[in-house]
Amino acid sequence: MAINYRQELNKEQHEVVTQADGPCLVLAGAGSGKTRTIVYRVAYLIESGVKPENILLLTFTNKAANEMLSRVRSLLKNRDLKNIWGGTFHHVANRILRKYAKLLGYTPKFTILDEEDSNSLIKFCLKELQINTKERRYPSPVVIKGIISYHKNSGRKMTEVVEMKNPNWLDIADELKKIYRHYEQKKKEGNLMDFDDLLLNLFLLLNKFPKVKKILSEKFHYILVDEYQDTNKIQAAIIRELAEVHKNVLVVGDDAQSIYSFRAADITNILNFPKIFPGAKTYHLETNYRSTPDILDLANAIISFNKNQFPKKLVSLSKKLVKPMVIAPRSADEEAEIISRKILELRETGVPMNKIAVLFRAAHHSQELEMELVRRDIPYDYRGGVKFFERAHIKDILAFLKIINNYKDEISWNRILNLQPNIGEVTAKKIISQLLKVRNIKDCLKIKFDNLTPKISKSWQELKSILQPLIKEESIPSELIQTISKSKYQEHLMANFQNYQERIDDLEQLAIFAERYENLNDFLAEITMQESFAALKIKPQRDQDDEERIVLSTIHQAKGLEWEAVFVINLTDQSLPNPRALKEEGGLEEERRLFYVAVTRAQKRLYLTYPLTGGYNSLYLTAPSPFLRELPEDIWQEEDNGIEKDYSSLADGGISYLPEIDEL
Repeated sequence: MAINYRQELNKEQHEVVTQADGPCLVLAGAGSGKTRTIVYRVAYLIESGVKPENILLLTFTNKAANEMLSRVRSLLKNRDLKNIWGGTFHHVANRILRKYAKLLGYTPKFTILDEEDSNSLIKFCLKELQINTKERRYPSPVVIKGIISYHKNSGRKMTEVVEMKNPNWLDIADELKKIYRHYEQKKKEGNLMDFDDLLLNLFLLLNKFPKVKKILSEKFHYILVDEYQDTNKIQAAIIRELAEVHKNVLVVGDDAQSIYSFRAADITNILNFPKIFPGAKTYHLETNYRSTPDILDLANAIISFNKNQFPKKLVSLSKKLVKPMVIAPRSADEEAEIISRKILELRETGVPMNKIAVLFRAAHHSQELEMELVRRDIPYDYRGGVKFFERAHIKDILAFLKIINNYKDEISWNRILNLQPNIGEVTAKKIISQLLKVRNIKDCLKIKFDNLTPKISKSWQELKSILQPLIKEESIPSELIQTISKSKYQEHLMANFQNYQERIDDLEQLAIFAERYENLNDFLAEITMQESFAALKIKPQRDQDDEERIVLSTIHQAKGLEWEAVFVINLTDQSLPNPRALKEEGGLEEERRLFYVAVTRAQKRLYLTYPLTGGYNSLYLTAPSPFLRELPEDIWQEEDNGIEKDYSSLADGGISYLPEIDEL
């Protein structure tokens, strides 16, 4: 029995499913049934007589492709769809390259390198090129691979990528190019491809061999691409090549949710689609099945300020419920308390804990809240990284502090020694055995190790340079953390992590948190007890009570998800937009899109919070995010905290709060 498409789809979706021949751009707003539309379009094509093998469905995860194809099978009563080409760009590229690899100088049995393999090969290249990475801190293979990957996917020159992403390595940019060339040579010699090569080589195959392009372009009568706003330059170029014959290319996406430029995603791919494919039809999916009209009013207002976009207005099918609430706590401490209290209130009204999420721009924004949740015994899951006090760099800093507090801490000595170049487990053990024989930390730093090689001796001296300034009569925790974060330890972060700046931000947040403690012993005791409590209360029950755990997530990790109640926190002018993002082209509008994505995760209740002051004990005043200030007053409500409000400074009708002077 044929599917009744008019009954199953709304008018917008039905038009796409039944009429989208030729080049088509589907602008699918948040919560508008994008996946449903793609699924029914595939089913419609097959019911119309298109053979499964002539359909190409490209997604950003194989899970998404499998889910879509599973739903198509269900619609078509388990019809055999195994011949549909469905999967990620990389998956499809691999299938094609296995057949045509010889044209590019590979054999069909080429090996695909995973990330660990790629890093190992780069390490091997460094040795073959006899590059001395021990004389100075040198970017790790992980960092080098990140630079190479962004270079390939963005189409930018290597030097430009280094300057933009890793400016601290500009002085060795020519050396990095040399490593890149050698890495490419070794892969070719070994019949190897990394993930980036799959895309690049597929593009080269289509671009350099017209006969192959013609065969493939004739094969794929219909091409459907999900999340088109997240494609990079190579992926968009592949689509252009494959669609050359039939021109039946349907791309689905939302320019308002393009938030992955740091991965080389290029929003101009979707914005310029009508220019790249002249005569392309544009469809809008604006009926929202997720959020209340109150939330969508705010979302529509947010995105309206972006200039480079396709204008759209989401319309809700739900009834009005309650306006989004803007809350301005006096401090980050109070922000955490208010959110925790409201989470418990929501639970009391029947909202399941796993239907509540707290979203934030950067990982370190969650630190105060995590501590408060642990204190109140509110279990939570963390998305988009590791919980604050479980992060490696936080544990590194705590190890330094533990040694200052207790020089006989062998575990902490082992951790910080292994951070140093040329010092491994065996050498660390030998050093520690002598360190534990002296009477105090000062004597530890006076030891002269006669049996160390020059390289190891240099590394020990570097470690001493970090520890020496920490030995004071009064060990103020926050000052110690700031000292470590500005020491040679920062070079370790730069050399080993692509997101080193985010890790430095974490250390700054740790220093702010430590400002409430006057002595090191109390600070370390509090941290240890809090973490031990969290481990006892949360981790063992992980599998049993997932429905009783709220979600903490970065906004980037929250894309595509939804919750009944959402808190978006720390909405200050120094957090959203991120000051570093503003230095990049299009950065302001992408940061606004991030805010839009966060807001559109909420189904029924939305809370937007920003602390009035920063630092412990209200050290400095903060301002609300400009994205909050530009919103009209009639689409949100405020919680009355007994704080004096002053709107006079904001001509565009935003919000600003002035705490009482004696509270600062």
